[in-house]
Amino acid sequence: MELLTLLLGLLVSAVLCFYTWSSMYRPQNLPPGPIPLPVLGNLLQLKTGQMVDSLQQMHQKYGDVYTLYLGPRRVVVLCGYEAVKEALVDQGEDFGIRGHLPVVDLYFQGHGVAFSNGDRWKQMRRFSVVTLKNFGMRKRSIEERIKEETRCLMEEFRKTNGAPFSPVFYFKQAVSNIICSIVFGQRYRYGDADFRRLMQIIDDIFQSMSSFWGQLFDIFDKVLRHLPGPHHRTHRFLCELEEFVKERIEADKKTLNLDSPRHILDSFMIRMEEEKHNPSTHFTLKNLITNTLVLFVAGTEGISMTLRHAFLLLLKYPDIKSKVQEEIDRVIGRHRVPGPEDQPSMPYTQAVIHEIHRFPNVLPMNLPHAAAKDTEFRGFTIPKGTDVFPVLTSVLNDSKYFPDPYTFDPNRFLDENGSFKKNEAFMVFSAGIRVCPGEGIARLEIFLFLTILLQNFDITSPVAPEDLDISTQMVGFSNAPPPYEISFIPR
Repeated sequence: MELLTLLLGLLVSAVLCFYTWSSMYRPQNLPPGPIPLPVLGNLLQLKTGQMVDSLQQMHQKYGDVYTLYLGPRRVVVLCGYEAVKEALVDQGEDFGIRGHLPVVDLYFQGHGVAFSNGDRWKQMRRFSVVTLKNFGMRKRSIEERIKEETRCLMEEFRKTNGAPFSPVFYFKQAVSNIICSIVFGQRYRYGDADFRRLMQIIDDIFQSMSSFWGQLFDIFDKVLRHLPGPHHRTHRFLCELEEFVKERIEADKKTLNLDSPRHILDSFMIRMEEEKHNPSTHFTLKNLITNTLVLFVAGTEGISMTLRHAFLLLLKYPDIKSKVQEEIDRVIGRHRVPGPEDQPSMPYTQAVIHEIHRFPNVLPMNLPHAAAKDTEFRGFTIPKGTDVFPVLTSVLNDSKYFPDPYTFDPNRFLDENGSFKKNEAFMVFSAGIRVCPGEGIARLEIFLFLTILLQNFDITSPVAPEDLDISTQMVGFSNAPPPYEISFIPR
């Protein structure tokens, strides 16, 4: 009897496994890809902690468009400039909705500009783009806020007296102060204990997303969301950050002037007041909090990470650094503060900044997209709701558009006359209708921080240039540089 029960159990298990496998992989005119295992999908073919490298290797085998299974989750992967451009630009409406990212979806639940869809996304994006543009044109513009923060950062660097230090916290707080100024209307002192804790929370969010448990949650979220464990750390850190935002909202409510918004929080709360009788409005407290979190985290992490890469690369290639400083001295001099109007006269600096964006590729995987409907793409049928990964690293390393892509070479952005040359495959901020709404601010910040700091300081490292490691490591969404120390020496 026990043997019969065992055999029956094995038979049922086999039938369930076969059903799961066949439902995952039944022929549907999907793009080609590796055959998945039941339940696990193609997980055994992915290197632990090396998702991007694994996807690039599959790209070599299966082509620019292929199907992959992360456990039971079906994903279509797009590689190379032409495939990504066809999907995000030429068929932008078909691939314009946000895909699943379970490790943060549990918190955002389809709210906020980065993780919403449909009419909610359209309203949140329109509000974000217009508000950022409006604050950029005011008397105290975004440019002035960046210059003010750069002056504060230089004062901190002068206090080091040329001693080497890790720049991570300084860049993170400087960049975060700019977004705090735009969103909350204030900046924080360097060394402020509460603000240091906020910076640590952001680090914790990205570290927990990158951890084994965070990645496991992204694959088996339907089961794990109901079970306790370390896979819920990202959600807890986001809730902790939410408390900071709520405190700012409550403080600003007391002094809110409906006729004169001081910052983005004010602007959103004014819209909430204007639409409080509209039952279908998306200007709600939940969207206020989630929108603010996205602006705060993205405006801190992405740009500060780019600055960390920038100065590491300039330490690695001192000749390139010297050429940028020579152009700064020639075009601007030592006494006038650089401004965005100087960029057209500084082709080499522009080329270096573009290569700084391209080479480390801070957001290598992009955020996931999804098919808005059953979509025909390059002769394949991608079912509605299928997650789509446009791999930006494969675009920025596409040898057809960037020859010798794994070499740091700013000259690729210069023509034969030394003038700056655009490259259509430069998709650092994604493309199409989901392109990053903060692209303009990010570009301005990198230009001003880089030129003002190099105008006033020389940089050195306790490690010889040839021994500096410039490899990257995936942390959360981002490619992070290895730790390093740098000295800022007044010129």
